[in-house]
Amino acid sequence: MAPSFVCEQGDAREEAAYARVLGEGMRADLLLTDPPYCLLVRRRKGGDLREPKDRKIDRGPVHRFESVRDYRAFTEAWLPKAVARLSPTATVILWTNFLGKEPLLDVARASGYGHLAHEFTWAKRTGERGGAAEEWLRVYEVGLVLHRGAPAPLENEAPTPPTAVVGGYDDDGEGARWGSHPNHKPFSVVAPLVRFYSRVGEQVLDPFAGSGSIPEAALRLGRRAACLELEPEWAARVRERLGRVSGL
Repeated sequence: MAPSFVCEQGDAREEAAYARVLGEGMRADLLLTDPPYCLLVRRRKGGDLREPKDRKIDRGPVHRFESVRDYRAFTEAWLPKAVARLSPTATVILWTNFLGKEPLLDVARASGYGHLAHEFTWAKRTGERGGAAEEWLRVYEVGLVLHRGAPAPLENEAPTPPTAVVGGYDDDGEGARWGSHPNHKPFSVVAPLVRFYSRVGEQVLDPFAGSGSIPEAALRLGRRAACLELEPEWAARVRERLGRVSGL
């Protein structure tokens, strides 16, 4: 089956958006997505907003929440809708920061995904060095690997699930090429998850496409991609990016 994709501008909290990218009655085989992290609005003691710092995380399409409770409500608004469009054996993988783990796990459990298999750790190169023979890595982002129930034990010779990867923000240069989205992830970080938790020809769902890192990895590995992106500008970039991979 030739790799294919559908990517539309749309809100992951709306059921109709999933029907547009998956088709009525169709189910995805893997939910792999990078939703907004649980980043809180920074305020001074008196309640006034702090000025954004000159950091990548404060530029571009970054959404901040007033509280963890608000983040939980946001998760409740989109995750059950995405899970409802999965096949019975599909795996769910959610990228998150440390503060977002508990809300994501609680909502996933209520949506039928109560088994946390493990956390896939991204040890991100910082560009700093601690000495001539040392390189610093920052563990800030993890992928929560979730199943509906505990999977069967692996046989002795079965491949083991990937648990960690070392990589920089833009090792392959694709982040800069496609607009330097603050949540870009290079192919080397996403590919192990796509390879292990889906098969060639299967459908990978990403309701928060961002710069298109996840759906591009799916296409490059022979899967099909269905993705949503809220921001029209980024949705257009993702469609162009995926079109180049597919030769369209």
